[in-house]
Amino acid sequence: MNNTFGDILRLTIFGASHADEVGVIIEGVPKGIHLTPQMFADDINRRRPSLHGETTRHEEDIPTIDGLNAEGITTGEAIRISFRNSNTRSTDYSHLKSHPRPSHADLVQRRKYGEDYNLAGGGMASGRMTVALVAAGVVAKKILPNVIFNTHLVEVGGCSNTTMFETIIHEAARHGDSVGGVIECSISGVEPLLGEPFFDSAESVIAHLLFSIPAVKGVEFGDGFAGTRKHGSERNDTIIDREGRTHTNNEGGINGGITNGNDIVLRVAIKPTPSIALGQRTYNFEDDKVTELTIGGRHDACIARRAAVVIEAVTAVALADLHLRTR
Repeated sequence: MNNTFGDILRLTIFGASHADEVGVIIEGVPKGIHLTPQMFADDINRRRPSLHGETTRHEEDIPTIDGLNAEGITTGEAIRISFRNSNTRSTDYSHLKSHPRPSHADLVQRRKYGEDYNLAGGGMASGRMTVALVAAGVVAKKILPNVIFNTHLVEVGGCSNTTMFETIIHEAARHGDSVGGVIECSISGVEPLLGEPFFDSAESVIAHLLFSIPAVKGVEFGDGFAGTRKHGSERNDTIIDREGRTHTNNEGGINGGITNGNDIVLRVAIKPTPSIALGQRTYNFEDDKVTELTIGGRHDACIARRAAVVIEAVTAVALADLHLRTR
């Protein structure tokens, strides 16, 4: 099982949704960065469930940070950040071994890792694992001090009217259903010339991490798919100065896999949560036929709402790794 990403800045995540803990080991962090648990609070709280339609599972999510010196400063050695799991209800998932959830990873994980693989809470395919990614993002942002992230939900259930988001999510939750969403992340202050033309293009490095997030089903940069409906004459970004700034930003801040100094703009599609309260017809291995499944457990009606900070975090990690490669 490969749980490691990165070239210079390397992440290794560990744990599972209902294991004793989840966390991340980060290698390649430059020495001299001050880290305290309080520095993680803002981003951790952005991920924390608090609104109607979100999971009722609540964890303290106070990070334990190992590998710092006595003053809480990185030394250049690997650091380990972990979070305890205390509010678990594994019995909610005991029946899923024989009756896997539609559109979830239950079946493929069981087939790939064996009958003894712990599916409770979704195992490693659970959104619970994203708390480790958020923690890594906090560290990555410390490596990118002049970079500013603006990340928000721009679409829910096919609707882009932000005033309707809560109503749509509330209605889905009331009916025991779920909805997906689209998150936009705009990043300013990114240095130019990060990335390579092909396999380590800025887009491919960022997208690699974005697609590692559970529930992500699509990524686009700049005007993305909408750009295919334009002529080149109306889409091309006119260069307006020696620094390479452009009049428009249809390329999303990246040309030929290399950052051009303009804002990086990307959007990410988050699918509807597959764990819903409505009964669903799906194959039952014990009965050897399709039967109705009632999932139970505690799940979000729209996981996209809490995913914005995760999108931001892994984008920061990718950019920090690309930045460190230039040093």
